[in-house]
Amino acid sequence: MSELIQSNASSSRRQEDDAEHPKSESRRAFLAVSGGAAAVLAVGRSRSAAATETKPAAAAQSGSSPSAAPSYDERFRRRAVELRKSLASDLESAPIPSHPNNGDQQRYANAIGSDTRGLPHNARGEVDGEAWRLANTAFATRDPADFEKIPLGGTRKLVNPVGTLAVSLDGLNASQFQLPAAPALASAARAADAVEIYWQSLLRDVPFSEYNDETTNAGIRAAVDELNRIPEFNGPKLNGRVTPQTLFRGSVTYVDPADPTGATPRWVTPPGVVDGPLISQFLYRDVPLGNQNLSAKIRAYAPTSEFLTKYDEWLHVQNGGAPRERIAYETTPRYISNGRDLGAYAHTAQAFNFVANQLLGVAAFGADPAYGGIFPGNQPASAPSDPYLRSKTQGGASGTFGLAYYQSIISLAGSLAIRVNYYQKWYEQRIVRPEAFSGLVHQRLANNVADYPIHQSLLGSQALERSRAKHGTFLLGQVFPEGAPLHSSYPGGAAIIAAVTATLLKAFYDENREFPNPVQPDPQDPTKLIPYRGPPLTVGGELNKLALNYSGGRTWGGIHWRSDAAASFSQGENLVISLLREQKATFAEPFDGFTFTRFGGSKIKV
Repeated sequence: MSELIQSNASSSRRQEDDAEHPKSESRRAFLAVSGGAAAVLAVGRSRSAAATETKPAAAAQSGSSPSAAPSYDERFRRRAVELRKSLASDLESAPIPSHPNNGDQQRYANAIGSDTRGLPHNARGEVDGEAWRLANTAFATRDPADFEKIPLGGTRKLVNPVGTLAVSLDGLNASQFQLPAAPALASAARAADAVEIYWQSLLRDVPFSEYNDETTNAGIRAAVDELNRIPEFNGPKLNGRVTPQTLFRGSVTYVDPADPTGATPRWVTPPGVVDGPLISQFLYRDVPLGNQNLSAKIRAYAPTSEFLTKYDEWLHVQNGGAPRERIAYETTPRYISNGRDLGAYAHTAQAFNFVANQLLGVAAFGADPAYGGIFPGNQPASAPSDPYLRSKTQGGASGTFGLAYYQSIISLAGSLAIRVNYYQKWYEQRIVRPEAFSGLVHQRLANNVADYPIHQSLLGSQALERSRAKHGTFLLGQVFPEGAPLHSSYPGGAAIIAAVTATLLKAFYDENREFPNPVQPDPQDPTKLIPYRGPPLTVGGELNKLALNYSGGRTWGGIHWRSDAAASFSQGENLVISLLREQKATFAEPFDGFTFTRFGGSKIKV
């Protein structure tokens, strides 16, 4: 299957296709992203080795002492210079791909299909024309001074548009990654996303233990039935059908190789995502931090924490005003047990990018499991390719192939990922957020604004009618009082951080290892855990699930479409491939390369 590598427009014909040519994938990926990286690695190692091996011979032939030959320090410096030049050449040789979009910004003069939140709006929720003109000037020039001229409608600021223009010195640059186009405002695909997210808002407080094929929950059954009637819905399915077990679980898009423009998404369900409990096992383990630990329990939001369903507050927040309502909390911390909990976790999940790394990289501690990882010290979770598994005298550490090294790469990748992701948000896509879209729906149905083109599959849906009956408006209920951050919906920022984290961990650790002693919250008391009984779960499957839980929490919160998160996963995966290729080229250890399973199910070796 051809590899999805976002290096140029023609790469869309080499996109990942899991069913056809899996054995050729890693070779083509290797050449497509950074064809010279292998040569750089070979040259760097061979020159270093040659210098080391010929040093005594050269000294003997010249009659000089060994100290007259170039020192190791000097050869080390030369290798570093040569490697940096070669990697820079690889970056230069990777052309800029096309950046397809859904056309809504050109389609609607009043900008109803674009993200305009934070700017001033009229009473109908449409952006001020002059403010939008100035914003588009800044988007076009990308001059920091022009961003300072954009008038804001409230006190909240736009999130880091200039920051995404920073040059990345690791991996490919932000403009060298491609995405399929997002669903258009009036499309059936956008309506399918909307039907799902309205159902999620309605079912936020239903325990995840109810999401199984034996459920008697009427809301879950109704959601399943309605989504099965929408052909454009692209969530996970079993035998072509949405089921209670697959409902609201995550999916991923790659650019479809059949479309040479790169505009069309190809949907896949990552391995392990529909297996076992909806929440990843990594989120049910206390995280070791030396002689401290990070509890897996969260401070949950109370069901009364439902926001932006009143039009005046909705418009205030669209204008960039600070929210005037506040979150109410449950009195007792508990394990993530429903959609509102997952939204609360993803609201400010500062710990996300080191949770699994700590659990996989720290040895289990029998005396008190809360202070240890999940595998014993004599059965390390390292990937089979880890060179130190074969060394008789050495082990990895902060420099390479150790817990702190892995965390440093995960943190670096998270920052680079946001540059890649926000480049699309600000300069190529500018897709409307669910909260703003729901304002169009409200105006269409409550105030008869006929020129707002919402697809009938949403307008006539049970989800929308039940939401209106609950809230008194057609506005989408939000878990976060401020709604979404002030940048556009597509692609998802949290999702790409999830993607790079999970991809790196699958490369660093043994993803095929069975996850030991799986658990789930007690349906009667979510402050307790009980054993999960079912088919085995794997580390790789639970890492995929962890990533999709984190990005999915933003959808449960009401601030992202399914399609936002889905597109970010291949984007983040491709960033990691470019980053790992460069990391591999720097190593002195005998190392064959990083191997992992992509979200689409195919294997790749970097």
